[in-house]
Amino acid sequence: MSNIRTFDGKSPQLGTSVWVDPSAVIIGDVVIGDQASIWPMTAIRGDVNSIRIGARTNIQDGSVLHVTHAGPSAPHGHALTIGNDVTAGHKVLLHGCTIGDRCLVGMGSIVMDGAVLEPDLILAAGSLVTEGKVLESGYLWCGSPARRLRELTEKELGFLPYVAEHYVKLAQKYRAG
Repeated sequence: MSNIRTFDGKSPQLGTSVWVDPSAVIIGDVVIGDQASIWPMTAIRGDVNSIRIGARTNIQDGSVLHVTHAGPSAPHGHALTIGNDVTAGHKVLLHGCTIGDRCLVGMGSIVMDGAVLEPDLILAAGSLVTEGKVLESGYLWCGSPARRLRELTEKELGFLPYVAEHYVKLAQKYRAG
């Protein structure tokens, strides 16, 4: 059985130069942008709503990406949208939320339905973003529930596109074997 699977008539669509580890699973209504990378043991399940992952975004080992179906508490459900140049660290759980461009979501973090991470922010490892919460651009957020800690430095803001580019280059090495 393939690790990239059609579900309910919808097949994942991968952009150019996308690298998907053979142990990762991608199912259903999923679109992945150019030069993105999906690392070992990641599950991306677009079965009851859509998942969109931007260009040069990396979803690291053991992460789980899922969505919410339309129902009484959410008439349209909650799709999952991840911007360009995003780094989702190891074992991240993203569920029916929106992640803006150039965000770093730290290892083991959880982002719940309807939450929004605006562009250019860092969510510290092990943080929890509760349902519907909006995290403002330009800050370091941390904790459970996530709270604004401080403004990002210029060095930290410069690190966000750097780490995404690092994973583009690393994925190229994996593709080359």
